[in-house]
Amino acid sequence: MLFESFSAAQSTLLWGVFIVALILGAVVNKTNFCTMGAVSDMVNMGDYSRFRSWLLAITVAIIGMLVLESYGLVNADSSFPPYRSSQLVWAENILGGFMFGIGMTLASGCGNKTLIRIGGGNIKSIMVFIVIAVIAYFMTNPFPGSDQTLFSILFYDWIRPLAISLDGNQDLGSLINSDNPVGTRLIVGGIMAAMLLFYIVKSKHFRSNPEFWIAGIVVGLAVIAGWYLSGSIKVDIPDEGEQYSMVQYYENWDMVSESEEGKPAQGMTLSPQSFTFINPMGQTLGYVSSGLNSALLTFGIVSVLGIILGSFLWALISKSFRIEWFVNFKDFFTHMIGAIFMGFGGVLAMGCTIGQGITGVSTLALGSILAFISIVFGSALTMKIQYYQMLYEDASFFAVLITALVELKLLPAGMRKLEAL
Repeated sequence: MLFESFSAAQSTLLWGVFIVALILGAVVNKTNFCTMGAVSDMVNMGDYSRFRSWLLAITVAIIGMLVLESYGLVNADSSFPPYRSSQLVWAENILGGFMFGIGMTLASGCGNKTLIRIGGGNIKSIMVFIVIAVIAYFMTNPFPGSDQTLFSILFYDWIRPLAISLDGNQDLGSLINSDNPVGTRLIVGGIMAAMLLFYIVKSKHFRSNPEFWIAGIVVGLAVIAGWYLSGSIKVDIPDEGEQYSMVQYYENWDMVSESEEGKPAQGMTLSPQSFTFINPMGQTLGYVSSGLNSALLTFGIVSVLGIILGSFLWALISKSFRIEWFVNFKDFFTHMIGAIFMGFGGVLAMGCTIGQGITGVSTLALGSILAFISIVFGSALTMKIQYYQMLYEDASFFAVLITALVELKLLPAGMRKLEAL
C-alpha cells in the first residue's frame, strides 16, 4: 500500500488495526477463545478442543507469514518486538513465559482475555489491566527523574548475561540453514503447519464444532492482517524517486518532512508487528497519562482499544454484558498477584499468549517457541497446584508441588506425595 504522505499512511495503519481489533474482540468474546481456558480444559478435563483452536490460530498465522514474506510484503527480521533478534534471550523467554503462565491462571485470563472481560463489564479485569499497565510501563520506561527501569533494577544484571549471541537470526530457518534462511523457513514452516493441522483435524469433537474453527481461523487471520498492515504500508518520496517504509520515513524525517508536526515519539513502534497485549497496556498508560498526546499513539494502543470495544459491542448484542466485582479479599489478592506476574512475565518474555504464542511463533523464532511452551507449563503447573491445595488444605507446598509435577508426568509416579481424590 503506497501513500503520498506519512500522515495518510499512519492514519490507514491505525484505523486498519483498530477495525481488525474490533472484529477480533467481538469474535473472541462470542466464541470464548481463551488460552487459559484451553490449558484448563486440558489439565482438568482432558479436553484438548480449545487448545486445538489455539494451535489452529498458530497454524493460520504461520502459513500467512510464509506467504507474506514470500511476496516481500513483510520483513519480520526487523519486527517490533525483535522476535528474530540475533541475541537469544532464552532465560527471559522461559522465565517470563513461566511467570506469565502463573499470572494468567491466578488472574483468570491472559492479556487478551483481560481486555475481553473489560468489554464484557468485568471490573476485576480493569484492576488487573491497571496493575499490568503500570508494571509494563516501568519495565520499559525509566522512573521519573531517573534512568532506571524495573527491568534494569530487578533483572538486567543477572539475566541478560545469560543471553546467547548468534551469528544470524534466531528463527528456525536461519538456525538450520544460514545460507538460505528464506527457503528453509518455507520448508520448516510448511512442515510445522502440516503437522499441526493433522493433529488439529484428528479430533472428531473439534471437527464437529464450528466455533472452534471460527475462533482459530479469525484469530490467526487477525495476526496476519496486523503483519500485513504494519509491514506493507509505504510512503512515496517523489523528490528522491523512492518509497520508504514508515520506519525509514521516521529515520529520515529531517530530510523528507518540512516540519516536526505529526512525528511519532518513537520509530520502533512503526516497525512490522502484529497483535500482542502486555507492552501495549503499558503504552496505553503512557498515552493516557500524557493527556492523549497523538505522538504516542501506536499500533498497540489502538489494538487494546479495539479489542475492548469489540468485546463490549458483542456483549451488548448478545445481552451478556454484566458488572462483575471481586467475591472477597482473597479473590482480589489472587487477581492482583496474577496481574503482577503477568506484567513482569509478559515484558520479560516479550509477549503473551497471543504476542509470543501466535504472533511470535508465526515468525518461527526459537525464543517465541520457548516462551509459548513456558506459558503453557506455568499455567498447567499452577492449576495442578491449586487443585491439590484445594483437596489437601493442610498439605505442605512441597508435597503439593511434587504431586503436581508427577501429574504432569515430569517426575516418576513413585514420587507422588498426595493421592488424587
